[in-house]
Order: sequence, then structure tokens, then C-alpha cells
Amino acid sequence: MSPAGIDPSGGLKAFQLQIERIYLARDRARGWERTFTWFVEEVGELARALHRGDEAGLEGEFADVAAWLVTLASIRGVDMERAADKYAGGCPRCGKIPCACPTPSSA
Repeated sequence: MSPAGIDPSGGLKAFQLQIERIYLARDRARGWERTFTWFVEEVGELARALHRGDEAGLEGEFADVAAWLVTLASIRGVDMERAADKYAGGCPRCGKIPCACPTPSSA
């Protein structure tokens, strides 16, 4: 168990529940539209860190994006662990691991 109370073996479900305990009431009051705007802003911060090569900041930016994504899912009633099952059998289109779909040609 981490100091924050997240069981690392609990996976995505445990992470979503922890983010709900911390932020769901506030995020639900804000509404999904404004919460989505915050999520997009965090994706932008991650993009900047990637482009700058800010290796030290990447973990935190990925964590922020993940937290905003799961709180948005919670507001909309989506269980992210169940949603992730979409990929349990491999690529949803071709069913293969790794994906064997043709890649689009670069123009």
C-alpha cells in the first residue's frame, strides 16, 4: 500500500477509486464540460513536457493526465477498468497482438 492509500496491485480500478475519493465531489460540481477543459489543458502540459524533453517532469504530467481522464470517466459513469477491456483480446479491429492492421501511408 502506498502512503496515499493506493494498493498498487489494484490497478486501474484502484486508481479510479482513489481519484474519486480525492476529487469527485468537486469535479462533479464543476461539471463534465469544464472538467474536460481541465483534462485538455493537462494534455497540453504533457505535450509541452514531451516536446521540451523534460524527462524529470514526464511522470508527473502523465499522472495528471491519467487523474483527469479517470475523474472525467467517473463523472460520466464510466468504469475505466471495464472500458480498458476493449483491448483485452488485442487490437479491437484485427484482434491480433501485436496489431496487424495495415498502417496508413505517410503523405
